Amino acid sequence: MAVTDLKHIYWRSRRGMLELELQLIPFARDQFAELSDAEQRCYEQMLDLEDWQLFDWVQGREVPEDPLVKQVVDKIIATPAAPTTIS
Repeated sequence: MAVTDLKHIYWRSRRGMLELELQLIPFARDQFAELSDAEQRCYEQMLDLEDWQLFDWVQGREVPEDPLVKQVVDKIIATPAAPTTIS
């Protein structure tokens, strides 16, 4: 995948919900390039979903029905989240 494509994925992983962004940004930065083509396409499609849906999945409140989506969500969950800082 081209560097510009990775930058686009990283940018799209930035979300309006900080708690979700803290999980997606490290995943996009550290794991996205290692995903299979099918997993990369799946993640890109997941980024079109609402924040609350993604957040429920990565928090384990809901389990995606699609096995490929579940596989990608499991990889997101396994990626250490960015630390939060209190100013």
